[in-house]
Amino acid sequence: MLKSKVAVQTVSSSLLPDDAIMLGESYLKQWKIPLGQPITLKLGAYRQPVKVISIARYDGMRMNQSLARHVGLSSGATLRIHYAEKTSTLSLGPIIGVMVSRDYPKMLDRPFGSITMFCKELVDGCAEQGAHVFFFTPNGIPESSDSVEGWVYHNAWKRMTLPIPDIVNNRLTSRKLENKPRIQQFLKDVKQRHAAQVFNEKFLDKHEVFDSLKHDSSLTRYLPESHLLRNYTMLKAMCTKYDHVFLKPIRGSLGKGIIKITKLETGGFLAMFTTSAGSRKQHYASLLKLFSSISGKMRTVRYQIQQGLTLIDIGKRPVDFRALVQKNATGKWTVTSIVARTAGGTHFVSNLARGGTLSTVREAIGRSNLVNGKQEAPSKLQKAALEIAEGVDKHIPSHFGELGIDLAVDTNGRIWMLEVNSKPSKSDNTPLTEQKIRPSVLRMIQYSRYLSGF
Repeated sequence: MLKSKVAVQTVSSSLLPDDAIMLGESYLKQWKIPLGQPITLKLGAYRQPVKVISIARYDGMRMNQSLARHVGLSSGATLRIHYAEKTSTLSLGPIIGVMVSRDYPKMLDRPFGSITMFCKELVDGCAEQGAHVFFFTPNGIPESSDSVEGWVYHNAWKRMTLPIPDIVNNRLTSRKLENKPRIQQFLKDVKQRHAAQVFNEKFLDKHEVFDSLKHDSSLTRYLPESHLLRNYTMLKAMCTKYDHVFLKPIRGSLGKGIIKITKLETGGFLAMFTTSAGSRKQHYASLLKLFSSISGKMRTVRYQIQQGLTLIDIGKRPVDFRALVQKNATGKWTVTSIVARTAGGTHFVSNLARGGTLSTVREAIGRSNLVNGKQEAPSKLQKAALEIAEGVDKHIPSHFGELGIDLAVDTNGRIWMLEVNSKPSKSDNTPLTEQKIRPSVLRMIQYSRYLSGF
């Protein structure tokens, strides 16, 4: 079996010039790398003509410090190696670039704020797997898309100029930022000019997901009736058909802006609005008056109107489930984790940002008011998450490597899809175990290796 990982040692430029690298003879023999003739060293989009010098009884690679600095490598970094005889190209990688929304250059111990721990976990995971990762923001993208200003970790966080990576993981958490022409042009350039792969290319909105999946007969059983709310006629039709409905901003997240509308037996309607402190209730004598009160919001916010479901609950607090589904080392969707989220006492949504609490799936189902199907529910949730992820891949023309899929179980044991998030939170989906490097982080690296051929 070919040796595919190599430890890189950096040496002084006085000992080794830019256009030469030293490599253990076992790698040279196994990969059939020629000696004494120029080959191309490739690290992401960076290319350097080099000659290879053999080192007997040495199990690694040496390159000079300035060459290593071009790609932000530190001495002792471990990377994957691949030699293509046809093009005489020796590739080291994968080089992974994670695009995040913002950095805080003055906070050197926490340059990415609340996600700094996740970033460091990714650094440690790459060291373990044989990969190199750096982080950059839209502000680090220059006019020409040949390099970026980013952050690497060498015993401390450091900023430097870095080449376009093999893989870009789009972790932007702002739609406004993502849709800027400069960002869209950058993503286009890295794919077309540099043959880099970009995954989690874009945000999904609720209408796009439901509209795309409802044409797939294998998925319709998971989909509550859902439409883009256009007018009063549609609101009236849905409220006539169902005891309660939800209005969800099609581009909302963290449970913000959701309105629950319930038809009252005494006449009139009750609207519940999510707020940071809980939920605000408002009674309306008629549906027309309710519609009039929200029609102003509809000028700036587009809503998806969705069939209300009778979800399982724990002590009258609704429970739903967040599945983290990721592509693995062979490019296949796999369920990394599913956690149960129980709504906070004064809330009707379960998001952690709204006071929800986490538990394991079996614990939540065991404590819930589900009567039949408690044993089957966990496996049915797994099956639904995988099928929905495959459906998103099939019907939405963008490249996704991980999805947060919100699912629910009704009191009859039926599984429903609530929404799909292409930028799953790095806290909301955390499995309930204490591990140094979470499986979700390792899987992201493994999928990056698969995409880049390492």
